[in-house]
Amino acid sequence: MKKMTMSVVMLVLGVVMALAQTKAEITFEVTTYDFGTFSENDPKVTCVFKFKNTGNAPLIIHQAVASCGCTVPDYTKQPIKAGESGEIKVTYNGAGRYPGKFRKTITVHSNATNDVVRLYIKGNMTARDIDLQKAIEETADEHN
Repeated sequence: MKKMTMSVVMLVLGVVMALAQTKAEITFEVTTYDFGTFSENDPKVTCVFKFKNTGNAPLIIHQAVASCGCTVPDYTKQPIKAGESGEIKVTYNGAGRYPGKFRKTITVHSNATNDVVRLYIKGNMTARDIDLQKAIEETADEHN
């Protein structure tokens, strides 16, 4: 009876240890994307963060949360098998925001061994280009 109990305990420990070694791992090609300089005339910019599951178990992204409402991440919702790739598409919309430099964070939560990863986007949105001739004509029309 003692031997049987010991055998069952050893078997359970072996299974638990084997399962513990089966983990997903998320590896990004880059974790920061620089949009460079763009105009407030076209304030919506998008980039894609590509990643690979370098672990040996399916990877599940639970959520990707941006630090600001002006930034929207869209990510692969299906489990990513070991060795396969996925992407997180991030759109920044500077409409209604003050021109200038910005840096935003996207926090990715998953079942990977590195369960929290932070991605960053940055850029410099310049002030809206003004059509000087059109502005002069509109001002003249207002005064007539």
